[in-house]
Amino acid sequence: MPEAELAPAQVLCPSAALVERGTAFSFEVLLWQKPARAFALRFDGQAVAYLNRCAHVPVEMDWQPGEFFDQDKRWLVCSIHGASYEPSNGICVGGPCRGQRLMALRLSEADGLVHWHPTWDIRPAPPLASLAPESESTSALPSSDAHDTL
Repeated sequence: MPEAELAPAQVLCPSAALVERGTAFSFEVLLWQKPARAFALRFDGQAVAYLNRCAHVPVEMDWQPGEFFDQDKRWLVCSIHGASYEPSNGICVGGPCRGQRLMALRLSEADGLVHWHPTWDIRPAPPLASLAPESESTSALPSSDAHDTL
Protein backbone atom coordinates (compact mmCIF):
# COMPACT_ATOMS: atom_id res chain seq x y z
CA MET A 1 0.00 0.00 0.00
CA PRO A 2 1.55 3.38 -0.97
CA GLU A 3 2.41 5.78 1.82
CA ALA A 4 0.11 8.80 2.13
CA GLU A 5 1.53 11.95 0.56
CA LEU A 6 3.01 14.32 3.13
CA ALA A 7 1.76 17.87 3.43
CA PRO A 8 3.91 20.40 1.57
CA ALA A 9 6.39 22.61 3.42
CA GLN A 10 4.56 25.15 5.58
CA VAL A 11 5.58 28.80 5.82
CA LEU A 12 6.12 29.24 9.54
CA CYS A 13 7.29 32.83 10.02
CA PRO A 14 9.62 35.49 8.62
CA SER A 15 13.28 34.65 9.30
CA ALA A 16 13.60 37.95 11.18
CA ALA A 17 11.01 36.74 13.72
CA LEU A 18 13.56 34.24 15.09
CA VAL A 19 15.97 36.47 16.97
CA GLU A 20 19.22 34.84 18.11
CA ARG A 21 18.53 33.15 21.49
CA GLY A 22 15.29 35.10 21.81
CA THR A 23 11.62 34.32 22.33
CA ALA A 24 10.49 31.28 20.38
CA PHE A 25 7.80 31.26 17.71
CA SER A 26 5.10 28.84 18.94
CA PHE A 27 2.70 27.01 16.65
CA GLU A 28 0.10 24.25 16.66
CA VAL A 29 0.69 20.82 15.11
CA LEU A 30 -0.88 17.39 15.14
CA LEU A 31 1.30 14.71 16.73
CA TRP A 32 -0.08 11.29 15.80
CA GLN A 33 -3.36 13.04 14.93
CA LYS A 34 -3.60 14.71 18.38
CA PRO A 35 -3.20 18.48 18.96
CA ALA A 36 0.21 19.52 20.27
CA ARG A 37 2.35 22.65 20.40
CA ALA A 38 5.75 23.17 18.82
CA PHE A 39 8.26 26.01 18.84
CA ALA A 40 10.98 27.40 16.61
CA LEU A 41 13.93 29.54 17.66
CA ARG A 42 17.35 30.60 16.50
CA PHE A 43 20.53 29.30 18.15
CA ASP A 44 24.03 30.02 16.86
CA GLY A 45 22.54 31.32 13.62
CA GLN A 46 20.47 28.21 12.88
CA ALA A 47 16.69 27.99 12.97
CA VAL A 48 15.63 24.90 14.96
CA ALA A 49 12.22 23.59 16.00
CA TYR A 50 10.98 21.08 18.54
CA LEU A 51 7.76 19.72 19.90
CA ASN A 52 6.96 21.62 23.11
CA ARG A 53 7.13 18.45 25.17
CA CYS A 54 9.74 17.52 27.76
CA ALA A 55 11.47 14.17 27.13
CA HIS A 56 11.04 13.28 30.84
CA VAL A 57 7.28 13.79 31.17
CA PRO A 58 5.16 15.00 28.23
CA VAL A 59 4.41 18.50 29.55
CA GLU A 60 4.94 21.85 27.85
CA MET A 61 8.31 23.31 28.80
CA ASP A 62 8.15 27.10 28.43
CA TRP A 63 8.07 29.09 31.69
CA GLN A 64 6.28 31.97 29.92
CA PRO A 65 4.80 31.75 26.40
CA GLY A 66 7.73 31.27 24.01
CA GLU A 67 10.39 31.47 26.75
CA PHE A 68 12.56 28.35 26.84
CA PHE A 69 16.11 29.59 27.46
CA ASP A 70 17.80 29.69 30.85
CA GLN A 71 18.95 33.03 32.27
CA ASP A 72 22.28 32.83 30.40
CA LYS A 73 20.55 31.96 27.10
CA ARG A 74 22.67 28.80 26.81
CA TRP A 75 20.25 25.90 27.43
CA LEU A 76 16.60 25.17 26.77
CA VAL A 77 15.07 24.37 30.16
CA CYS A 78 11.88 22.57 31.12
CA SER A 79 10.05 24.81 33.58
CA ILE A 80 8.47 21.83 35.34
CA HIS A 81 11.40 19.48 36.08
CA GLY A 82 14.45 21.59 35.21
CA ALA A 83 15.73 19.31 32.45
CA SER A 84 18.31 21.14 30.31
CA TYR A 85 18.59 20.61 26.56
CA GLU A 86 21.23 21.50 23.98
CA PRO A 87 19.39 23.95 21.67
CA SER A 88 21.20 22.84 18.50
CA ASN A 89 20.12 19.19 18.67
CA GLY A 90 17.58 18.81 21.52
CA ILE A 91 19.67 16.34 23.55
CA CYS A 92 19.02 16.45 27.30
CA VAL A 93 22.31 17.33 28.99
CA GLY A 94 21.05 17.54 32.57
CA GLY A 95 18.09 16.55 34.66
CA PRO A 96 15.82 13.51 34.87
CA CYS A 97 15.91 12.74 31.12
CA ARG A 98 19.67 12.92 30.56
CA GLY A 99 20.60 11.39 27.19
CA GLN A 100 17.07 11.54 25.76
CA ARG A 101 16.10 14.25 23.29
CA LEU A 102 13.33 16.58 22.26
CA MET A 103 11.33 15.62 19.17
CA ALA A 104 12.76 17.78 16.36
CA LEU A 105 10.86 19.28 13.45
CA ARG A 106 12.75 19.93 10.22
CA LEU A 107 13.07 23.56 9.15
CA SER A 108 14.54 25.33 6.14
CA GLU A 109 14.99 28.99 5.30
CA ALA A 110 14.63 30.65 1.91
CA ASP A 111 13.78 34.14 0.68
CA GLY A 112 13.49 35.54 4.21
CA LEU A 113 11.01 32.89 5.38
CA VAL A 114 11.27 29.90 7.72
CA HIS A 115 9.55 26.76 6.41
CA TRP A 116 8.52 23.73 8.44
CA HIS A 117 8.51 20.32 6.72
CA PRO A 118 5.76 18.01 8.07
CA THR A 119 6.44 14.31 8.54
CA TRP A 120 4.16 11.29 8.73
CA ASP A 121 3.82 11.69 12.53
CA ILE A 122 3.86 15.50 12.89
CA ARG A 123 1.42 17.26 10.57
CA PRO A 124 -0.11 20.72 10.27
CA ALA A 125 -3.00 21.42 12.62
CA PRO A 126 -6.25 22.59 11.04
CA PRO A 127 -7.10 26.27 11.40
CA LEU A 128 -8.65 27.04 14.80
CA ALA A 129 -11.93 28.15 13.22
CA SER A 130 -12.45 24.66 11.81
CA LEU A 131 -12.24 23.16 15.31
CA ALA A 132 -15.32 25.02 16.67
CA PRO A 133 -18.59 23.07 16.62
CA GLU A 134 -20.83 24.14 13.74
CA SER A 135 -23.91 24.64 15.92
CA GLU A 136 -22.09 26.80 18.49
CA SER A 137 -24.13 29.95 19.00
CA THR A 138 -24.71 32.49 21.71
CA SER A 139 -28.32 33.09 20.62
CA ALA A 140 -29.48 30.19 22.78
CA LEU A 141 -28.10 31.81 25.92
CA PRO A 142 -30.55 33.68 28.16
CA SER A 143 -30.33 37.44 28.01
CA SER A 144 -28.69 39.25 30.89
CA ASP A 145 -31.98 40.94 31.85
CA ALA A 146 -33.90 37.66 32.20
CA HIS A 147 -35.38 37.22 35.66
CA ASP A 148 -36.66 34.16 37.40
CA THR A 149 -40.28 34.36 38.44
CA LEU A 150 -41.61 32.74 41.56
